[in-house]
Amino acid sequence: MGGVAALARAAGHQVTGCDSQVYPPMSDQLRLLQIDLIEGFGEEQLRLQPDLFVIGNVVSRGNPLMEAILDRGLPYISGPQWLAEHILRDKWVLAVAGTHGKTTTSALLAWILDVAGLNPGFLIGGVANDFPVSARLTDSPFFVIEADEYDTAFFDKRSKFVHYRPRTLILNNLEFDHADIFADLAAIETQFHHLVRTVPRQGRILAHDEPSLRRVIARGCWTPVEWLGAADGWHAAGDPAAFEVRLGEVLQTGVHWGLLGEHNMANALAAIAAARHAGVPPQVSAEALARFSGIRRRLEVRGTADGVTVYDDFAHHPTAIAATLGGLRRKVGTARILAVLDPRSNTMKQGALKDALPASLDEADLVFCHAAGLAWDARAVFAGMGAMTQVFDAIEPLAAAVVASAQPGDHVLVMSNGGFGNIHERILQGLRARASAAGGSAG
Repeated sequence: MGGVAALARAAGHQVTGCDSQVYPPMSDQLRLLQIDLIEGFGEEQLRLQPDLFVIGNVVSRGNPLMEAILDRGLPYISGPQWLAEHILRDKWVLAVAGTHGKTTTSALLAWILDVAGLNPGFLIGGVANDFPVSARLTDSPFFVIEADEYDTAFFDKRSKFVHYRPRTLILNNLEFDHADIFADLAAIETQFHHLVRTVPRQGRILAHDEPSLRRVIARGCWTPVEWLGAADGWHAAGDPAAFEVRLGEVLQTGVHWGLLGEHNMANALAAIAAARHAGVPPQVSAEALARFSGIRRRLEVRGTADGVTVYDDFAHHPTAIAATLGGLRRKVGTARILAVLDPRSNTMKQGALKDALPASLDEADLVFCHAAGLAWDARAVFAGMGAMTQVFDAIEPLAAAVVASAQPGDHVLVMSNGGFGNIHERILQGLRARASAAGGSAG
């Protein structure tokens, strides 16, 4: 919704927004755009007399401002529908869907198109280091959008992405998530098929070769499909930092870049394939990727203190946790990794994927879990991991335990899809204080 606000401002509208507990980097970005942020959902905000209320899916019935809007019959619309009607109409939309990797792949694709001189607009669910904002409106016909399968609004239970009408569609992967709104994987596959039905015959679908997406396409498809990760389609071979890209047996390009992990190699493959559909040669894409400097909250180094490096990552699903840890392990070799986990997404809080968590943390040497607000017993789930795992009900003692356990040369990986009480800075402050007390260097 912060990105929607930024696009509305760029389109010439006066914009204000309200939410609870807005945190960086989006809060910083909105203030730079001079978009007023109002804490909470008070009915008094009706005094602003806006022409239209654009509603995000965090808002539900019972929200005091929403109830006042309904009572007075004031005009409102969902964020995705507003985008479709005011921003995406007449654009060549390149949409990136999938359970994992949407933000990174969207940023990679937007960056490639930008380097190629196509000046795309975009709406991405994170802030790339190469762009100052997560959303941009340009006069280019191209627009890259992160296409989320979560429902649109309390009054529109379709997935957000059905509004976007892409011409180029990436289906990066598909597995069970969002247990708060989907009963099972089949229910999510149905929503993905609804998306597939909106892609025109002249469009292109780039789909990862996995059973769930094969089932989605098999339900009916009227658009050419290029498979990702298939021997007769797009595939990559080599180290994730230096790999070849082939389409069938034909070498397209070689990529040498700075991102970590097999998952990012797959993200790059999808971005290269989608950019080709928009007219960008794979070699140009590879040159752009070599200059890509990453995304905030994706293995982002937050600081080093007393010889300990602290990272921030958005990983909040067992598959993403395993991929992130695997990428970091490849980078740091045998050095110790301390994983700090905040399972705060609705799916994780409900416990739908809790049994997969211990295996996803295999690459960590120590695990610290924040258990506040969970509907399941984290101590029981992690009991089999023994002394390598500690569970805490509050952030302060958790941060203190990480500081007490960390040794020079360690890597602390914080994983959460929220602000996590700014635990990164708490850990760094604790490490600096420890170094100062010992007469050492705080880094």
